[in-house]
This record gives sequence, structure tokens and C-alpha cells, in this order.
Amino acid sequence: MAGCRMKLELSRVALGKGRLGVLKGLGKTGQLSLEVPGYLLHTHLGTVPHLTQDTLSTLSTLPSVTQITLSNIAEHQEVLEEFKDGFRKFAGLHDTVLYCALHDPATPCPTGHTTNKTVSVWGSGGRIELTVAKFMALQKAVKPDWYQSMADGETWQINTSHKRELEGVEVFGVVEGGDILEERVRSAKETAKRPVSGFCLDGLQTGSMDQALRTQLISVVTKELPEDKPRLLQGVGRPDEVLESVEAGVDLFEGFFPFEVTERGCALIFNFNISSNPELAVLEPGEDQETAGDSQHSGDLNPDDQTQMTSFEINLKDKRYQGDFRPLLEGCGCYCCRNHQRAYLHHLLVTNELLAGVLLMIHNTAHYHAFFSALRDAMAEDTLDLLKRRVLGQTERKD
Repeated sequence: MAGCRMKLELSRVALGKGRLGVLKGLGKTGQLSLEVPGYLLHTHLGTVPHLTQDTLSTLSTLPSVTQITLSNIAEHQEVLEEFKDGFRKFAGLHDTVLYCALHDPATPCPTGHTTNKTVSVWGSGGRIELTVAKFMALQKAVKPDWYQSMADGETWQINTSHKRELEGVEVFGVVEGGDILEERVRSAKETAKRPVSGFCLDGLQTGSMDQALRTQLISVVTKELPEDKPRLLQGVGRPDEVLESVEAGVDLFEGFFPFEVTERGCALIFNFNISSNPELAVLEPGEDQETAGDSQHSGDLNPDDQTQMTSFEINLKDKRYQGDFRPLLEGCGCYCCRNHQRAYLHHLLVTNELLAGVLLMIHNTAHYHAFFSALRDAMAEDTLDLLKRRVLGQTERKD
């Protein structure tokens, strides 16, 4: 599209082993970048849940792209239009690229309300139906750096497509098609013809289909998309699913998984260290793996249930931690692990103290970020298979 600055520079592309590179030319000045595979910073109305901007700044090298959603913002359209200076300034955000999506990946969204002329989002006041005109008016008020196009409702006729663009703003086209391979391929081919800067793979979120089917669909779809444009997978964030999706050709993910883990009162402790240097180890094999996922209160772990804890975390509400004076994760350098013990987090959780969410979010965000860094290192060093065995082995012990 006209004025497009976003550019994906790939340093390594291997069939079945993913794409490694840097997404450059981001932001109003084009000076920011994002390493891929990578993730977008998940926020609620521009704020990372539980964390103030000052607290967030204690975490180093966070993603340069902040994700906001119309499901949270649409009901505030009049306020933003009156403010005139865009959501970034309205929310007090600095030095970040603003990406505007339709739906919050951490919030279930009812289906069956999309027509060929409208899409619906759900805010605190209920359903909000968006026509093309209202959708573009919202984007004009938000003033993002890039945004997701209207899913399904986009017809992209030649004589109207420019009405759905904002000057100097990147657009990501949406690939739909449910679990039907032929429809996915058709959508990918048509969307690839459009003047978009990248692609959102929609309708593949955790719980929507079997993981093997999702991987198959992604692998087929990405072959139809241009290699020099990024692919963002929506609604998928679990480490095992990230690894499978990266190998299938995905570049970017929504970073909501740490928030979901925090809301469960849990801490990420899964091991992704493949270094032979013990000083670099985050969690050595066998050290604490017997506790990961074992604190589930009832039933077996269900990998397709986004509300249920996974095998990558421990439940700090469990009584076993009331006398556990270790950090959440040995070797983790986050503020929480450097200053507090599992017993203290257990106390905060059972007494419903707000500080519990703050400390857990700090740790979970830091650990998730480190996982993506380890993923890129493994791809660069051709040790991705070793990383997969380390990470996926933790799920196999629970199955």
C-alpha cells in the first residue's frame, strides 16, 4: 500500500523450521523494529494488566509493539474523537508501536454475529456492531501505526479499498476459512493480492480445533502468502503451540498467555534452557518439573481450555507452597524472583492482595519474553529440535 515502511528482513528461512529475522520500519518515524519470531505486548486499554508504566519499565527489552483492541476501545469513540490526538497520547504511551486488533484474545468472543457488511465487538456494555464507516472512524480516532482489517466483512472492491486505508498507516489483511482447507487456501490467495503490509491468521485460536489440524492449515496457508510480509497468528500463545506454529511459518503472536497464567494465580516455570553452561540455566531438568501442572484442583489438564492451568505453570494457591521459601524460579532475574518467595506469593493470593497479580505478571511476562529469545537463539544456532524436546517433554509427562 502507499506509504508502506514496514519491511520484513529474513536472515534464515528453512522449510519446516520457521523464519528468523527482523521486522523493520515500524512506528511513525520508522526507526523501531521487532525480532521474529516474536510477540506483541498484550494490554487492556493500553495498559499491561496489573502493571503501571513505571513497573513495566523495570522489565528490559520488551516488544516494541503494543496491542490494543477495538473490543475495549469502541465504546470510547466519542471521547477519542473529542481528544483528537490519538490513543497513544490519550493512554500516556511512549516509544512504542501501536497495533489495533478487533478482539481481545484473552476474552471469549461470541460467534455468529458477522455479516457481509458488519463485524461485532463486545465491550463492557455489550455488543457493538461496526460498519465499514464506523470501523474506519474508530481507526481515525485511535491513530494506530497498523491495524487489522475487518474480518469477513471486507470485500476489498477496487473502487472502495482506499476508503479503508489511513494515510501512513499499515494494514494487516485477515485470512479466514475456519477448519476447511479449501476455504483457507482461497482466502489466503485472495488476501495476498490486496495492498496489505502483513497477514492475520484468524479463527485458529486455542480450543477452536485440534492442534495437528491447526498446524496443517497454517502450513498450507503460509505457502500461499508472500515471503516478505509478516504473518500474525491470533489467539495462540501456549509455548508448545508457539513452537508448532513457528515451524509452520508463523512470525508473530499475541502476548496474552502471561496474563492468563497470572489470572489463574499461577507462575510460569517451564524449562527452555538448552545451554551446557549451568550458570545460564533457568531451570535444570528434574529440578522442579514434578510440580509443573500438578497443582490442578480437579480433573486432568485440558490443553484446549484457555481458562485451565497448563503443564507450563504451577498454582501458587496450592497449600504446598505456604512453606516454600524458594523463588518462583531458580535463576530467574526478574524483580519478583530476586525479592520474594513462593510462600509470600501464596500468602498474597489466599488473602486476595492486589500485589499478587503485580508480582506474578512481572515474572510471567519476563519468563515468556525469555522463551521467545531462546526460540530465536535456537533457530539461529540450528538447535530448534533440542529446544522442542526440552519444552514439549514437559507436556508429555502430563499426558
